[in-house]
Amino acid sequence: MTTLPLHTAGAPDAFGDERPTRLRREMRAIGALVHRDLLRLAGQRAHTALMLLHPVLYLLILGGGLTALIPRASLGVGYQTYLFPGMLMMTVQTPALLVGVRLITDRESGYLRELLMAPVSRVTLLLGNCAGGTLVATAQGAVLLSLAGVAGLPYDPLLLVLLLAGMVLASFTITALALALAVTLRRSETFHMLLGLVMMPLLFLSGSFFPFKALPGWAHTLAAVNPLAYAVDLLRRLIAWQVPGQEAVSGIAWAGRQPPLPVEAGLLLAVGAVALWWAAHRFNRPE
Repeated sequence: MTTLPLHTAGAPDAFGDERPTRLRREMRAIGALVHRDLLRLAGQRAHTALMLLHPVLYLLILGGGLTALIPRASLGVGYQTYLFPGMLMMTVQTPALLVGVRLITDRESGYLRELLMAPVSRVTLLLGNCAGGTLVATAQGAVLLSLAGVAGLPYDPLLLVLLLAGMVLASFTITALALALAVTLRRSETFHMLLGLVMMPLLFLSGSFFPFKALPGWAHTLAAVNPLAYAVDLLRRLIAWQVPGQEAVSGIAWAGRQPPLPVEAGLLLAVGAVALWWAAHRFNRPE
C-alpha cells in the first residue's frame, strides 16, 4: 500500500500567519494523490493495455469494415474519421469511472479512513482523486490520439492540442460525475451494477457510432441531456473546425440549432463543477 506524504508541516511566517503553511499542505496532499494514481498507471501496464484494446479494435475493425459500406456522402467524412471522436471518449471514460470504484474500495478496505486522519480537509482529498483521475484518463486518451493518422486525420499540432484539451474537459466531467455517484454509495457492487445499466446506453446515445438523425425522436431528448453526447460533439466539431474538407455531422441540437462550440464546452465544465461540488458536500459529512 502506497504511503502518501500528507503530514507535512511548515513554520508560520514572521507574523504568525499559518495560512501559507496550510495551503502548502493541501497542495502537497493533492500532489500525493495524483502521484499515487500515476504510480498505479505505470505499475498496471497490462491492465492499461487491455483498456486501450477495446477502442482500438472498434476503430480498426468496426471502422475499417464499415468504411466501405457507409458512403462518405452520408456523413461528410469517412466512417473511421467519424468514429474517432467516439473512440477517444470511450478511452477516457473507463479510467475516469474507475476513480469512483477506487473511492468505494478505499472506504471498504479502511484505507480511506487512514487518509482522513491526515491534517488536510476532506474536500482536498476529493480534489486529489478528481485531479488524478482526470490526468490518468487524459493520458490514456493521448495514447489513442496517436492513431489519428489511421482515422484519416493529419498530425497537425494545433488539432492535437485542441483534441487533448477536449479530452481533459471530458475526463474531468466524467470523473466528477463518478465521484458524485461514489460518495452516495457504500458498496462497489452497486456502483458496478449502475454503470452496467447506464454506461452503454449513454455511449450509444452520444453519437459515437452513428449520427443523431438516425435515432428516433424520443432518443434525441435523451441525447440532449447526455454529457457524453456533448463531449463527442465537441471533439467532432473541433476536427471539422481545424481540418479543411472535414464536415461535422449534425449533433446536439436545441430547437433545431446546434449550440455554439464555447457553450458546449462551458456546459461540460459546469456539469463537472456541479457534480464535484455535490460530491464535496456529501464527502465532507462525518463518516
